[in-house]
Amino acid sequence: MTSPTSQASTSHTQSHSATGHLPPVAMQFDDALQQHDACRLGMWLFLSTELMLFGGLFLAYTIFRIAHADVFAEASQHVAPGWATVMTALLLTSSLTMALAVQAVRDGLHRRATVCLLLTMLLGGGFIGIKLHEYHSLYAEHLAPLFGWPFGYSGQQDASLAKMFFVLYFFMTGLHALHMVIGISLLCWIMVAMIRKRDARRWSTAAEMVGLYWHFVDLVWVFLFPLLYLIRPDKWF
Repeated sequence: MTSPTSQASTSHTQSHSATGHLPPVAMQFDDALQQHDACRLGMWLFLSTELMLFGGLFLAYTIFRIAHADVFAEASQHVAPGWATVMTALLLTSSLTMALAVQAVRDGLHRRATVCLLLTMLLGGGFIGIKLHEYHSLYAEHLAPLFGWPFGYSGQQDASLAKMFFVLYFFMTGLHALHMVIGISLLCWIMVAMIRKRDARRWSTAAEMVGLYWHFVDLVWVFLFPLLYLIRPDKWF
């Protein structure tokens, strides 16, 4: 009698064999299904550690914001929620193109997968570009408390407490931007590999894992956007 696990493995193998080449199976795995499940489990474990990292920052921010609500509300008026709204739209659209890319890779649609991956990278690059513009604007206003740069806050609230808002802002958004750069690099690697091998299905597992990572990074921004930009918006751009 065939076990349910072996039946699922056989079904998974047959479905891939009918449409194209299987992803390469490492020697420590019995088949492609076992390798895929192990990769998925490993990615979810990794994302759980990332969740703890960002969760600690969210907790620290929440504590300071509750304790100094007026200061954080005034300091947040120096960031532009209009640009943040554009960045949010870019990331949400990139989640769509990333999902389409993963599906195209699974189906072996090489050209569609390449286009969707490229669009995802361009949308992510647009996000990074706007974020760098925002950083430069804050630096020009002497509101970037980094690397010993001069910090000059001209609001009515305590400047030292306002500085804490900008420290958290740069650390949280900077860490998120770093994850975006890593994600774009991984997408570039998959796209170049597909172009060289001309076999999209070979990279289906890799594309799915990077897709999970990309969606997680987008989800983090969905929480950063209201926390940092929508406290008490004054200027939008």
